[in-house]
Amino acid sequence: MKKYIKQMLLGAITFGLFSCEQDYGQLNRDNQPDYPIVFSNATAFGGDPYISVIESEDDTIVFEMEIPEKAGMGIKEITAVAAGGNNINVNTLRNSGDYIDEPIQGIGNKVVFETSLKEFREKRPSVVISIPEGGFSDNVAFMFLVTLENNETVVTMRSRVRVRK
Repeated sequence: MKKYIKQMLLGAITFGLFSCEQDYGQLNRDNQPDYPIVFSNATAFGGDPYISVIESEDDTIVFEMEIPEKAGMGIKEITAVAAGGNNINVNTLRNSGDYIDEPIQGIGNKVVFETSLKEFREKRPSVVISIPEGGFSDNVAFMFLVTLENNETVVTMRSRVRVRK
């Protein structure tokens, strides 16, 4: 009799678990934005878009971002920028997204972020850029909060700058 009760209880629990129609929201879907932002002048390395610059005070760091034209959406502005070492993330953007003094305006479906290593070193003195002889440095990283024409915001993936001598 005990065996029969245990089987019935197990069957009822199994039925209850598989008959749920609950939607678990954000847990069961890809976190892809409706309007993806691509870095048109960057190359992929280790999953992140990156550019390479030569270490000199006048070398410019330029990230060109755009939304594909077929998406039918434009970029209003870069609202905030987080900058630091390789360990930056969305929380860094939220807490230290103060790299720019004012928003950078977009033109159509494109926007360009421009800075320099000199400016980076002034604004982020705690980030050490060590470059071994003949090699690439530890990476300098940026994240952007981009506002679209419809006032939606998109956080870009982390982008990196590889510095070489």
